[in-house]
Amino acid sequence: MTTHPLRFGIWALVHGSRAAHQDPEEPYDASWERNRDLVLAAEQLGYDSTLVAQHTINPHQEDLDQLEAWSSAAALAALTSRIEIIAAIKPYLYHPVVLAKMALQIENVSRGRFAINLVNAWNRPELDRAGIGFPEHDARYAYGREWISVVSGLMRGERVTYKGAHFDVRDYALRPRDLYRQRPMIYVGGESEPARALVADHGDVWFINGQPLDDVAGLIADVAARPRSSAPLRFGLSAFVIARETDEQAQAAYERLLNLAAKDAPMKAIQKQNTDPQVVMMQTMQKTPRVGSNGGTAAGLVGSYDDVAARIRAFHAAGIELFMLQFQPFEAEMERFAREVIPRVRRLQSPPLASTFGELAEAPPGQR
Repeated sequence: MTTHPLRFGIWALVHGSRAAHQDPEEPYDASWERNRDLVLAAEQLGYDSTLVAQHTINPHQEDLDQLEAWSSAAALAALTSRIEIIAAIKPYLYHPVVLAKMALQIENVSRGRFAINLVNAWNRPELDRAGIGFPEHDARYAYGREWISVVSGLMRGERVTYKGAHFDVRDYALRPRDLYRQRPMIYVGGESEPARALVADHGDVWFINGQPLDDVAGLIADVAARPRSSAPLRFGLSAFVIARETDEQAQAAYERLLNLAAKDAPMKAIQKQNTDPQVVMMQTMQKTPRVGSNGGTAAGLVGSYDDVAARIRAFHAAGIELFMLQFQPFEAEMERFAREVIPRVRRLQSPPLASTFGELAEAPPGQR
């Protein structure tokens, strides 16, 4: 079992509904206003974290709205007071010097609550149509490895000189440095072998896509056993939750969303066509019927309040510290989960653990 406190987060609705786009209970809305209100409500309900995924164009259908991640993360940093804000980043879209400067600024605006989520891209048109190109899978990870090496050093306040195949950074330092801790947290997504090697070397937390407990335990065992020069790796899991008073009610709600999701078949066909077939996430998501993105309901958090709470505790016992959750309709189900499930999970904890996220490093001298 992980010794880190159990935390709950929410996916921001950067491209609308997570399960089905034609749901009368949740009309399509990826606006800044909705996302602002959603995260503020999550903070009030006691959620610990939010993940703002990064896309420049909508990955499902190009004429649909798409929230911009980094400007939104900066605004959320100023508006919130407690919740962790994680902004995803695709390395090809930002030079590491520029991105590290942005990350440090948002970290200081948030007073030490910011993190980046390194994702090495899967949506081909996003890069191809920009003239950047879309290298093959392992080449993207090689680029990402160089990129995060530069970003991590700069976020730590180091004076960085780096010469590699992709970057030539000379005697570069950023000020002000992080005023609250050593640097912002680094989350890494991806489950291929290059992704596992990358997170073992450079990540603080590995985001795993939703899948059954035994599969997640195997992934954790593999990466946790790899040598590291820093603190032990921590683990997060994406999951779509459908919790009700009874299993029968939860199953009925699941079937409703599954039927609605079937109407998105043309959109999903476009997404599949635009996706690199080597991306392990997409291979995993084809294994079982599910709703939601990034594995969705494959994690098994569908059932009665008590059963869902018990399954969450089982994942925590296997090493999962942070659950990044999806719901639909999002606002109502997010509130239901906070009211009905989180208290049950806390009661199952022995001894109970407080929720916190700021454990990367001590604050710099003078800020302790």
